[in-house]
Amino acid sequence: MDTLIHSLRDITIRRISVSEMDNNVYLLTAKESGAQLLIDAADDLPAILELLSDAAADTAAAPKLTLIATTHQHWDHVRALPELVKTTGAMTAAGTDDAPELPVPVDVLLDHGDVGNFDGFDVTAVHLRGHTPGSVALVYEDPAGPAHIFSGDSLFPGGVGNTQKDPERFKQLITDVTERLFAVYPDDTVVHPGHGKPTTLGAERPHLEEWRSRGW
Repeated sequence: MDTLIHSLRDITIRRISVSEMDNNVYLLTAKESGAQLLIDAADDLPAILELLSDAAADTAAAPKLTLIATTHQHWDHVRALPELVKTTGAMTAAGTDDAPELPVPVDVLLDHGDVGNFDGFDVTAVHLRGHTPGSVALVYEDPAGPAHIFSGDSLFPGGVGNTQKDPERFKQLITDVTERLFAVYPDDTVVHPGHGKPTTLGAERPHLEEWRSRGW
C-alpha cells in the first residue's frame, strides 16, 4: 500500500489507517533534513514502524522522528504511543489540558498559537475546545501551496467532532472551528481528520450555519 498522500516542496505527508476505529496516523518528513513529525500514534506499532520505514525514501538525509504529537487524549488515538516512544526515544507533545490523561509523560505542552520548529518546516498548534478540553489541530502552511490542517476529531467532512450532545461543548467547538480555522485559512486548505477521508475548508464552509442550527 502506498502511504504517500502529498509530496510538497519541502516535506512529504504519509498516512496509514489503523485499528477497527479507522484511525489515521500521519507522518511529515522534511525532504532536506529528514526531520519527522508523527501525528497520533493511534494503534498497531508494526504498521507505524513500517510507515517510518517507507518515509526513508522521502529524504536523502537520515530520517529522524523528532516528535510524536497527539491531537487529543481519547484512548483510540494513543494505543501505540507508549511502545512507539519506547522504541524510538522521540519526544511527545499534546494540548496542555489533555496532557495529564496521556499514557506517557508529555515533553511539550501545546497551547493555542504555539509554533513547533522542525529542521525544514514549522507546524502551528490550534486549540479547538469541545471534543476534549485540550484538543489541538496542527497546521502546516506550505510556502508553495495550500495549507494542511491535521484536525484530530474536531473537524470532519460533514461536521465537527462529537460533543456528547452537550450544548455548551458543541457551542465551544463550533465557535473555535469557525474562528480559528475557517476565519483564518482559505478555501483550498486541506483538512486531514483523525478518522476517514480528507476534505477542504472550501467544501465544508457553506455548511457551517447548518451545523450550528442542527447542534452537532
